[in-house]
Amino acid sequence: MDPRLKSEGEDVANDKDSVSATDELVQANSANHNQRRRRPEVPPEVDVQQERQHFYHIVNTFKFYKINGLSRVSKTYRYLDSLSERHQQLLTNYRKHLSDVCEAIDCNYKVIELIIEDISNLFENIDYTAPDAQSGHQMDVKSFRSQTSLDSDKVNSVFKQLVREWTDVGANERNTCFSPILRHIEDYFKDCADRSAVHVLVPGAGLGRLPFEIARRGFTCQGNEYSLFMLFTSNFILNKCKHRDLHTFYPWAQHFTNNVRSAHQLTPVSFPDTDPGDLPPELDFSMAAGNFIEIYTEADSWDCVSTSFFIDTATNVIDYIETIHHILKPGGIWVNIGPLLWHNSAEFSDNDSIEPSFEIIKDIILSFGFEFIKEETNVSSYYTQNPHSMLAYEYRSVFFVCKKPISCNN
Repeated sequence: MDPRLKSEGEDVANDKDSVSATDELVQANSANHNQRRRRPEVPPEVDVQQERQHFYHIVNTFKFYKINGLSRVSKTYRYLDSLSERHQQLLTNYRKHLSDVCEAIDCNYKVIELIIEDISNLFENIDYTAPDAQSGHQMDVKSFRSQTSLDSDKVNSVFKQLVREWTDVGANERNTCFSPILRHIEDYFKDCADRSAVHVLVPGAGLGRLPFEIARRGFTCQGNEYSLFMLFTSNFILNKCKHRDLHTFYPWAQHFTNNVRSAHQLTPVSFPDTDPGDLPPELDFSMAAGNFIEIYTEADSWDCVSTSFFIDTATNVIDYIETIHHILKPGGIWVNIGPLLWHNSAEFSDNDSIEPSFEIIKDIILSFGFEFIKEETNVSSYYTQNPHSMLAYEYRSVFFVCKKPISCNN
């Protein structure tokens, strides 16, 4: 299965893993590790109890990581014990390896406990600490485990995303995808005397590294994310990790296939690779929770929209194009990189969707009046890869920069 389907793809596609457009806009000011929040009113038609239920569904999915992981190893132990004595002797080192895997899973769970600690305070327009909220997430253990056999994979996907965005190991992936974006944003606004006056939006921000890098270059930047798995983790990194290499985890502890060496499965990785607080206090950097096409409705409000591995998460990509065109200021730019995996296609999902080629997408973009000022295809790129694995997925992504004409009207 494609690795992105287990990372941002499934998270975006499934409502139960995401926040609605009514959820709190969480503004994570990494300069001082404080959260500045706005408290919007919840419209009366919003089912607050449902919001609470799938909030705690994600919390419990994190909590069951250790149980599910150890259950997987226990199954292997049982089969190992059923083998002949001679075969068991030949697998002595393998048995020791399984014991080490259990220790790595336990270590990962300690990181998870930090991620979900005080998570009920993440959003302010829904009180997750209220008695009725607490009662709403109590459930039968066996029932919950059967519901979350696939969800547990998403916790492992969070770990892979963490490697990509906030570790030294992920530097090559970031350089391939983020560097062209950063370079073209800086080049386009090179004559701007005050970069903080340039407002950049990053939909599908994941764990916040791309908007962080944009803000670090002096621009006002907001990341937008839909997945609660990502929002919980980015909140932890941006607001609670106060210096580099603070924590160590084992991102591939539950990856039992395509390992050349046993040690590769248990490679320790430290995060974050940079201090998330390494931003001047005057810079404006934030993360917003919600559905991109629903919460960004103000016309001509952004100087730049940057999308990385994002547009193929749409069921109808025209909605994304239309929204980007609407919110960009005349003269503003859209910078994009990524493939067209189409996470909601019939191959991966039961959702209705369209899956146009880039050729068709380009024609649609042009029909909105955008002008292409840069276009490159076959850009070699990777997504959440294990550098030691025998298996690697390479994308031949498209990179483009297009401009909304100054004379354009919404």
